[in-house]
Amino acid sequence: MINRVLIRIKVVQMLYSYLLTRSEFKIESAPDTTSRDRKYAYAVYLDLLLLILELSGLNVKNGSETTAHPLASLGRSNPLSGSRLATSLAGDDNIREIILRGTSGIAELDPIVMRLHQTIVATPAFIDYKKIKKPELKDDVQFWSVILRTVIAKNTLLQDVLRQDAAYTGTGFNRGLQMVLDTLNNYNDTRSMLAGARNSLDASLAKAYELYHAMLLLPVEITREEELRQDANKNKFLPTPEELNPNTRFVDNAFVAAIASNPDMAEFTKKTPISWEADYFMVKDLLNKILESDLYREYMEAPSTDFAADCEFWRQVMKNIILPSDALAEALESRSVYWNDDLQIMGTFVLKTIRQFANSGGKDVKLLPMYKDDEDAVFGPQLFIKAVNNRDLYRSYIDRFINREQWDSERLAFMDIVIMIAAITELLNFPSIPIPVTLNEYIEIANCYSTPKSGQFINGILFSVINYLKEEGLLNKE
Repeated sequence: MINRVLIRIKVVQMLYSYLLTRSEFKIESAPDTTSRDRKYAYAVYLDLLLLILELSGLNVKNGSETTAHPLASLGRSNPLSGSRLATSLAGDDNIREIILRGTSGIAELDPIVMRLHQTIVATPAFIDYKKIKKPELKDDVQFWSVILRTVIAKNTLLQDVLRQDAAYTGTGFNRGLQMVLDTLNNYNDTRSMLAGARNSLDASLAKAYELYHAMLLLPVEITREEELRQDANKNKFLPTPEELNPNTRFVDNAFVAAIASNPDMAEFTKKTPISWEADYFMVKDLLNKILESDLYREYMEAPSTDFAADCEFWRQVMKNIILPSDALAEALESRSVYWNDDLQIMGTFVLKTIRQFANSGGKDVKLLPMYKDDEDAVFGPQLFIKAVNNRDLYRSYIDRFINREQWDSERLAFMDIVIMIAAITELLNFPSIPIPVTLNEYIEIANCYSTPKSGQFINGILFSVINYLKEEGLLNKE
């Protein structure tokens, strides 16, 4: 019942929130000062961060650079490559921007990078580090902190190169080195953040299913309010004949009675209590709109009614009065951060359920399950985790086509990146989902949740990515 359309939306929302706030390393901003030492310290800070990446085998040159990587001769045998620290730093948007600008002095260090690399891999610190079977981020941080202090800071070749800069100062170098050490050692272990985001995804989907039940119970609450109003009118001083003998067709509606006594509803509300009592004014507003509507007048004036007609009346009320209601939207916003986004899709399933009641002939109706099948139940968590785990690789597929002349890189909103990462995740990890289905779904999400032209932009990028993945033999479906 929670379909893949909603699951995709939830995954994109949670992925956006997680990637936006996730930061294993806080990269310092340029100092707002005229101090020579501080300016030079910041330049050293950036160069040393990029040097770590370069020693790890990553390319830190602007796309316009044609110089070969100084460790190119090592190929895939670079023993410093593959660390979580290097991957995390390279994935930081601030580091990406520094590389893109191409304004660092990292190219000046190229002649000594191989010598530095040879020195590092011969140290006892590296030998001890390689004994760790599966190094974690804390192990990478400890290793590079030692290397920075004992090798890089004391390397005479490095100092000779740095002193060629007219802005060089010993104080500035030491301060820049300390800034790098502080950045590394103040890292955040994002495992707890990931677990929290994963739990939030589950909670969001569970709240959507709760909304489905809450919307089905809303007619019961509205009917109860009308019944209380009629009872109050009967007991007031000098009631009119109409008030003493009201038409009870509305309060006796068979669909409302069926929902109120439905076994599935009772089972769900036993575990997850649902009440609209706190939204009295919203319920009253909806009741007034119903009583003033042509739907109500026609229903009450009909010669007779039956179970199917009672169901159809509430289906039309739900579709035309309740779901479009501003009062309902305000109430949902105050009750759950998720519900307003979920209302359109959950409303569709509520209407479908009411139709099922109409076709049941008054027999008990099974409410829709939370998921259609086990495959849908695991689709969201798998999509989210695979997107997080492969975000840097999938981002590289996107970046491959961003800097071409037909694309303006400044138009690449962060939400666009998230949507494309989710789409590529689905393309590569869910072989049973056709390519056009994935494309259409994420383009629609982009149209709703990102910029006005994002759908067209994302369509173009994903089309190029799909062709590339097919050419590389990484995508083998139509």
